[in-house]
Amino acid sequence: MRSSRKAARFGTGAAAAVGGLALLAGLTACGSDSGNSDKPASAKNAIAALQLASESTDKQHSAKVDGSTAIAGAKSEMSGSMDWSDGMRASMTITQHGGASDQTGLSGKPMEARYTPDAMFMNLGDKFASAPESGGKHWMKYDYATLAEKAGPSGKFLKDQMKNTDPARAVQVLIATGKVREVGKEDVRGSKTTHYTGVVNVSELAKMQSEDLSKQDLLDLQEQLKQSGMETETVDLWIGDDNLLVKKREHAQSSQGTFETTVFYTDYGTDVSVEEPPVSDTMNFEEALAQQGQ
Repeated sequence: MRSSRKAARFGTGAAAAVGGLALLAGLTACGSDSGNSDKPASAKNAIAALQLASESTDKQHSAKVDGSTAIAGAKSEMSGSMDWSDGMRASMTITQHGGASDQTGLSGKPMEARYTPDAMFMNLGDKFASAPESGGKHWMKYDYATLAEKAGPSGKFLKDQMKNTDPARAVQVLIATGKVREVGKEDVRGSKTTHYTGVVNVSELAKMQSEDLSKQDLLDLQEQLKQSGMETETVDLWIGDDNLLVKKREHAQSSQGTFETTVFYTDYGTDVSVEEPPVSDTMNFEEALAQQGQ
């Protein structure tokens, strides 16, 4: 069952990649106008600018993206395009380095990934397809509902994010906290931008990000975050002269080490076409788990 063990181990890495994209795609938030009257003028100005950026970005429904996520010695790089007009749909190329990918032989090898509002599909390559356990199939399907069941609160949070996320919500997070300041004018890949930064409480952030989680799910998620040692997160945003999000970076410390994710947004309004792989060439994540007796 060596091949099935490899598939399951890689499934863990793929689930982490999904979580990374959920963060990169944008964070859900609410209550963006609360508490502004008591903020210093500099914070008010920054919040006003971000409100305009949120409105402008929210009018868009697609973009090209590229970025990276690093945590506990593992790194994932991704590039592609996404459409959030009706749930998250994306076509991405993902390259993993370190961590579980070192054990699977997939480290450093670009892989195609497709996202729909209900599942992620990853092409694990010819080597995976040649294993008897895979039945000749190249693609692995990671159903968000199954991940939610297997991963507990964090999995349910992922499912919620993939159904409700868009880049404008990354801006709304800082607006909601009211704790934001302008860093200054900066050039990002040839584009003139204004850099904003803020520090948010991770437990409160999880609450703001969630739309469909129950009260108990939120409490469980916050407890899971507490146990991870991740208390606060620094969020940096770069807004272009057209009031659209150009770059986002998140940075935090946990018991597993430093977590950092960076994403760049370009070509807003780009056409995005995402099709599920053929069923005949797709293996469900549950099948891989069943082969391990899980």
